[in-house]
Amino acid sequence: MRYAVGSARSAQGVTEILSGVDITANRGEVTVIIGPNGAGKTTTLGIAQGLLKPSAGTVQLLGQTPYRAGADLRARVGVMLQDSGLPQSVKPRTLLRHISSLHQNPWPLDDLIERLDLSGFLQTNIRRLSGGQKQRIAMAAALIGNPELVFLDEPSAGLDPQSRQLVFELINYLRTQGIGIVLTTHLLEEAQSLADSVFILKDGVVVRSGTVEELTGSTAETNGTLPTETRPLTFASPRIITREELATAPLPVELASGSNGAGARWNVTGIAGPEDFAKLSQWWSQIDLMPAEVSFEARTLEDVFWEVSVP
Repeated sequence: MRYAVGSARSAQGVTEILSGVDITANRGEVTVIIGPNGAGKTTTLGIAQGLLKPSAGTVQLLGQTPYRAGADLRARVGVMLQDSGLPQSVKPRTLLRHISSLHQNPWPLDDLIERLDLSGFLQTNIRRLSGGQKQRIAMAAALIGNPELVFLDEPSAGLDPQSRQLVFELINYLRTQGIGIVLTTHLLEEAQSLADSVFILKDGVVVRSGTVEELTGSTAETNGTLPTETRPLTFASPRIITREELATAPLPVELASGSNGAGARWNVTGIAGPEDFAKLSQWWSQIDLMPAEVSFEARTLEDVFWEVSVP
């Protein structure tokens, strides 16, 4: 799937929702779209799925234009909407059997039931299910057609930890089967653990993109989307560090916690590689200080998200 939406407008034709969105999602990979509320995530998925027509730009879904595509493309794509859209008066087993009958090569229903642990509520009307149970039924409905690509809008919303783990395991299984997964989420730990590539939206624009490692600065290259970031280091001092000693430090050293003395923790910024760590070690040797503890505080996807999301 590839699409570059130049702009998309609301039904009133006056509000620009997306501008400068350029996203590629590959088979056998998890592509995660994140961003603050109102960034355009759901609209982006709607356009990619063919539910909405962009006012400009190009959209390609499995080699076709989704808005004009027929049933042949629809059968190859699974969609899990944020509000599920499930018929409330139907039992899950009846619904899933019906959807399965519409496809030539459906996913074996019993296998899907086991993977998502649905057996306990298959005979309960959907309106009586919890939010998390409805989420799992919605995901099963999106997958029952055995799609080549699946869109998951907030797939873990409302799930308890055990159910969330089931969904994560299924997403990882889909990836191993060569199925493309495009999902949105507000859970940044989820995005960091699942994603092969991440696109961060803000005000309808992709402001940063890349692998988790590229975005967090864990690799040397960032595809031009983010400068290589240094990794903050924290060390615990067994004694007071004098002002004179701090003045000779080769890198910025600031008190992180505690008062200057035994057990105080200090932050060191600017470490971009082994040569900087060697300079720091040499400084410790010069001032005759042996740190009681040294640790790197690796940047996370949440750190990057807040950098670009906060005005």
